[in-house]
Amino acid sequence: MSMQIWIAILVGLAAVMDDLWRRHIANWIPAAALAGGFGWQIGTAGWSGALSAVLGTAAGFAVFLIFFLLGGMGGGDVKLMAGFGALLGPGRLFEAALWTAGVGGILAVGALGWKTLRAWTGPKSAAGMVENELSPEERQREASIPYAPAIALGVWLSLVPKG
Repeated sequence: MSMQIWIAILVGLAAVMDDLWRRHIANWIPAAALAGGFGWQIGTAGWSGALSAVLGTAAGFAVFLIFFLLGGMGGGDVKLMAGFGALLGPGRLFEAALWTAGVGGILAVGALGWKTLRAWTGPKSAAGMVENELSPEERQREASIPYAPAIALGVWLSLVPKG
């Protein structure tokens, strides 16, 4: 396995674990992707690799920026994709973004189905109403869908050799 794949695996795992447990991606994770991406790109292609890392970072940032501005995605997700953009370069980044969108759609449908099933089968009061014992923080957590798993899977799928 190449160093690029190892960086993608390690950064992706860190982001997924952080996003699932805390519903937040710590800043060091996208920074690690950015540093690893620039290091790998420059180490393998010199100045043209540096340009590829810069363009990939900009593309990764831009691809999810609109979703962040519309409130559908967190800033950590945008920064993570920018970091992966440095690692992948702009061409492969767009492939990863398409994979991410597909995986994200599947995960969102699964999460909504799970929430619906829990609402139907959850604890009920004597009047048949669903009991709402969640704090505001817990309600916020329940309402959000972590997107780092979709980003990591999209990046990993883009690195699978074709043919």
